[in-house]
Amino acid sequence: MTRDSRLSAVLHVLLHLAEMDGPATSETLAKAMGSNPVVLRRLLGGLREAGFVASEKGHGGGWSLACRLTDISLRDVHEALGAPTLLAIGHRSEHPDCLVEKAVNAALGSAFAEAEALLLARLGGVSLAQLSADFHQRLQSHRGTAHHHDHDF
Repeated sequence: MTRDSRLSAVLHVLLHLAEMDGPATSETLAKAMGSNPVVLRRLLGGLREAGFVASEKGHGGGWSLACRLTDISLRDVHEALGAPTLLAIGHRSEHPDCLVEKAVNAALGSAFAEAEALLLARLGGVSLAQLSADFHQRLQSHRGTAHHHDHDF
């Protein structure tokens, strides 16, 4: 089973946008992400509807942040993506006939619900400003080394 990496990808894009002086095209962002511009536009569409990013067409246009990093939590971004499933594990059957499987589902369902609630609470407690501060701290530590990447700002 593959993991859903949309949240991670969008957070990455948002932090890149925060570092840019002006709008960034889908092509520029997709190149930084190793992705496709169409995929990137699809991902950012939900964030535009939530008011987190704005897009302008034409020369000099592109994507830009539409609010402050302190105003966006990781949970906000998760919800703007359509609140994809957080856990990659689930029940073998959602509506079993077997009483043993019903007992298993009840126990697992309770554990899954608790884990998801905890994860959502943690995501809600982290802002994009905190991620940006972490990035800047890592950048300062990294600057003295000889290993620079194109997207390290």
